[in-house]
Amino acid sequence: MSFGETPITIIGNLTADPELKFTNSGAPLVKFTIASTPRTYNKESGQWGDGTAAFFRCAAWRRLAEHIAESLTKGTRVVLSGRIRQHNWQTPEGENRSMLAVEVDDIGPSLQFATATVQRNTPAPAGSDPWGVESGDRTTTGAVAPVGSASEEPPF
Repeated sequence: MSFGETPITIIGNLTADPELKFTNSGAPLVKFTIASTPRTYNKESGQWGDGTAAFFRCAAWRRLAEHIAESLTKGTRVVLSGRIRQHNWQTPEGENRSMLAVEVDDIGPSLQFATATVQRNTPAPAGSDPWGVESGDRTTTGAVAPVGSASEEPPF
């Protein structure tokens, strides 16, 4: 993580199955949304209730993207670690837009209310990047840079 990035940990449920796509250069990209709903205790009624849900748009790249698409489905409770990113773009009408989203560094099922079976993937070939990122896809800070052309859809 680079200086100045905003780290975030989210615990919540996937609102739909992750959507796996590939950029023009062939890099896997997965998009999904997590709903995080706080539980609050009402002393007057003596019962727990749902608070207001927060929805987080998320994206992951390359090998992690493929693992997410193969492993997680709608409704899965997950624990996510990532970085908040601001994405800016211009509409075809020339209007400037922006949104905050989460670039995923790591994610897995929450084991609070479920169990999981872990299956290790085969290691990366000798001499390759174990994270599945080609050397040309990293910036000088070590963060993964978006791949593909500027005309491709936004990662979020």
